Amino acid sequence: MTENVLEKPPVANAAEDAVSDTRQFVVFLVGEEVFAVDMAPVQEIIRVPEIVRVPLAPASLEGLANLRGKVLPIVSLRRIFGFAEKDFDDATRAVVIDMGQPLGFVVDRVASVINVEPESIEGVEEIRSTVDSDLLTGILKDAGGFPMVMVLDFGQLIAREFAAIAALTKSAAGLTAASTGAPHETDEEAASDELQLVSFSVEGQEYAVEIERVQEIVQVPETIVHVPNALASVLGLMNLRDRLLPLVSLRSLFGLPTRALDEKSRIVVIGLGAAAVGVVTDSVSEVLRVPKQAVEAMPALLAREGNMGDIGQMCRLDGGKRLVSIIAVDHMFAHTAVKEALKTVETNNSSDSERLEASELEADDEEQVVVFQLAAGEFGVAIESVQEIVRVPEELTHVPKAPSFVEGVINLRGSVLPVIDQRKRLDLPPIERNERQRIMVFMLGGVRTGFIVDAVTEVLKIPKSAIEAAPNLSSEQSRLLGRVANLEKQKRMIQLIDPAHLIDEVDQFQLAALG
Repeated sequence: MTENVLEKPPVANAAEDAVSDTRQFVVFLVGEEVFAVDMAPVQEIIRVPEIVRVPLAPASLEGLANLRGKVLPIVSLRRIFGFAEKDFDDATRAVVIDMGQPLGFVVDRVASVINVEPESIEGVEEIRSTVDSDLLTGILKDAGGFPMVMVLDFGQLIAREFAAIAALTKSAAGLTAASTGAPHETDEEAASDELQLVSFSVEGQEYAVEIERVQEIVQVPETIVHVPNALASVLGLMNLRDRLLPLVSLRSLFGLPTRALDEKSRIVVIGLGAAAVGVVTDSVSEVLRVPKQAVEAMPALLAREGNMGDIGQMCRLDGGKRLVSIIAVDHMFAHTAVKEALKTVETNNSSDSERLEASELEADDEEQVVVFQLAAGEFGVAIESVQEIVRVPEELTHVPKAPSFVEGVINLRGSVLPVIDQRKRLDLPPIERNERQRIMVFMLGGVRTGFIVDAVTEVLKIPKSAIEAAPNLSSEQSRLLGRVANLEKQKRMIQLIDPAHLIDEVDQFQLAALG
């Protein structure tokens, strides 16, 4: 995307610079009004890039954009001035102004850059326009081809619209510390009696793998490198963040009919020590937290013959109506097809010890997050904060005198789970219930609480170098959405949520009483 960078013209000579107090202004139009801004804080003028909306931000914020690897808030001057909305066109520009925090202000058109003598700048006392005169520092008459140009005070405008930015109080260290913390003691006790599983579907049957064996879940890439003379189960190799990952078809391993990969297909990356393999599934269902008493070993008579004991355990849910087969990962890595796939990768990589060391270093430099969708935006939470992910039932049970923010409750293995619509929490427009929606369960103030999201898309490892503090646009936004993952190469921006701030303390007491 073309970017027009403005640079200050060179001064002719030192003597001229000493006697001249000429100031430069950028002249632009918003609606029917003509404005100017002093050139000093203007970094550049660019076409409006792709924008990611930020929940809980001031109404004047269009969203966040990626400017050469940096997160740039984009602000609508039309909204600030109360003008009618207007679609962006070829003339629309963003004037990037840095007064402590770079901000891009959307204008309808940039007219020119002009030189103005100080004595040509008049006061604002005599004018009354559609724009608040408190935001003006002066008037230019007969400048840049316009009879009157209003000089905007962007310092005052930022202070009024974005108090958090004006104060510059954000602290990356504080945000990072707030997003981590020791697990609650009751969580550990509960976890000892439960298994946490990632479930997925193949040919209509549900399978699962223990979540600690799952490194991440990714979409099928556009390009898969096929390996000559490989077994039919080995689909090929993919590039996953500069390392080769072998792909194995679970359908083929289980002797099921082949099926073309589509947009629902997912790759579950399963690790065993330094080795990892991508298991191709029809779709990923959810994250399950299952009581150990609901899990039993596969009966010996039903154990699969051959060189792989595919299914190690069975899980009975919904009173036995729902069976989930738990795959024995150790046996999977002993399968001939998986061994062959891993051997293919080893020929392209370094020794086992070197790869182990590299993987450990890589893990220290990454954060693993569960990515979900709301409206057109992508959001993420640390995987360790997610208790489980379950389907949204056809109906939620509404409880009399429940807090207004609670959509209803569901019965989750004998316990009452309050459910909140994440769209409402983030002030996003509502949608009809659909089969892609999921309930993400978090532990908030000692109470398990579910939040409905549009879809859970993947588990992703994000390099820490791609994570930065989000622009501090409002106090509520900075607490809840304090960080952003800027994946420039993938043209993605994932806003990272701190679940601890999803509900405030007063509401947490109400939830505890409901439970």
